[in-house]
Amino acid sequence: MMAWAEDQGVKEDSMVTLMGDPYGDLTSALEMEMTHAGPASVGIIGRCKRFALYVENGVVKIVRVAEAEDDPAGDDRPEVTLADAMVDAIKALKASDEL
Repeated sequence: MMAWAEDQGVKEDSMVTLMGDPYGDLTSALEMEMTHAGPASVGIIGRCKRFALYVENGVVKIVRVAEAEDDPAGDDRPEVTLADAMVDAIKALKASDEL
């Protein structure tokens, strides 16, 4: 994960933490395992869906999953899980909390 963080420009003192899930425990607990037959048909077992979470004090506040019938991995249209979309969602959440 350190190599990926370095490649992505994530500094050691960043608030972003990249974490692996080599045994799929978190993937299973979050029910984010891809169930589409495509990955399994080529030997990829237990692939995680492309998703982003916003967690505040241990409470999941926002869940975004990039998947569609014709794009189960979310590889073609990952936009809802990217930083800009998550920042917008967090801002909207904060604004609604202020009402």
